[in-house]
Amino acid sequence: MLLTLETLNTFYGKSHVLRDVSFAVPPGQITVLLGRNGAGKTTTLRSIMGLTPPRAGAVRFKEREITGLPPHRVFRLGVGYVPEGRQIFPHLDVGENLRLAARPAGDRTRWTLDRIFEYFPVLRERWRQLGRSLSGGEQQMLAIARALAGNPDLVMLDEPSQGLAPRLVRELETLMVRLKGEGVTILLVEQNARMALAVSDQVLVLSKGTVVFGGPTAEFHRREAELKGRYLSV
Repeated sequence: MLLTLETLNTFYGKSHVLRDVSFAVPPGQITVLLGRNGAGKTTTLRSIMGLTPPRAGAVRFKEREITGLPPHRVFRLGVGYVPEGRQIFPHLDVGENLRLAARPAGDRTRWTLDRIFEYFPVLRERWRQLGRSLSGGEQQMLAIARALAGNPDLVMLDEPSQGLAPRLVRELETLMVRLKGEGVTILLVEQNARMALAVSDQVLVLSKGTVVFGGPTAEFHRREAELKGRYLSV
C-alpha cells in the first residue's frame, strides 16, 4: 500500500475528532473519503499532512512512518495537498505560485511546467496574472497544478468541486481519471458523492471520526441505500 493509517487519534484541543481511524490507500487508484460535515474527513487529510498531528496512531507513506512530520517534509517525500478553498497565494502571479511548489525528482521528474501546461493550458495564458484575479475554476486548476509541480506520488484533494459550475465539475472528473492514468494516486474528500463515486476505485465512509465502511466502489454500490441512509444523508 502507498499510504497506511493505523488507529489514528487526532484532537482539536480537548475535542476528540478522529477515533482509531485505520485504512490503506493502494497505489494507482482513486480512493474517496465520504461522510457528513464534521465527520472528520478534512482532519484526516490534515493529520496525514502534519498540519494537525495525531496524538496516537501511525501514518506510513511508502512504508516509512511520517506521523507528525512537519508539512514541508511530508511534501518533499511525495505527498501533494490541495486544501479546501484552494488557498493559492492570491498576491503572487500564476508563475510564482507554481515555482514555489516545484520539487524536481531527478530521473522521476514527470511534472515539468510544459507537462503541467498540457493539462492546464489556461495557466500558460494567465502566467503573469495574480492569483486573486483568476476565476474560481482557474484557481482550482492552479491549486491542483501547484500540487503536481511537487512531482507527488499521492495527491490529496479536499472538496475540489466546491463552488464550481456543473461543466467544470465534469472537467474535474475527467482530469482525475487522466491523472490516475498517469500513475498518480488520489485520496479525495468530496461532498458531491455522485461525482466522487463516478471516478473512485475504493470508498471509505467516516462517521463521527470513525471508519464505518471501507471497500471497493462496487461493494459500496451494493450497500448504497443502507450506507447513504445511515451515514451520508442530511
